[in-house]
Amino acid sequence: VQLQASGGGLVQPGGSLRLSCAASGRAFSSYTMAWFRQAPGEEREFVGRISRNGGSWYYADSVKGRFTISRDNAKNTAYLQMNSLKPEDTAVYYCAASSKWYSGTYNERDMDYWGKGTQVTVSS
Repeated sequence: VQLQASGGGLVQPGGSLRLSCAASGRAFSSYTMAWFRQAPGEEREFVGRISRNGGSWYYADSVKGRFTISRDNAKNTAYLQMNSLKPEDTAVYYCAASSKWYSGTYNERDMDYWGKGTQVTVSS
């Protein structure tokens, strides 16, 4: 599976962005999809994940209530809708796919495939 994230950019605090993660290859619906982010000088951190059929979600506390992950298996695409953005959300955002299933958080070692990141900058 090859993944390509897009949709990043510069947004003012309180604004919104939607990131997309397009997958090529077979069996997109067989993978849990997750989003991670990495701020300058920081380690990459888990943002959230969505189950294979799109019926289950889990989010990091830092984004809960503001970010929403969705997927369209017919289009082989996952999304990260980010609302009420804060300067501390500034980071490179990565989508990733995992063949594993956990009800909670994922770490980098759980992921089988990664997309190249897309930069999100929240600044006035």
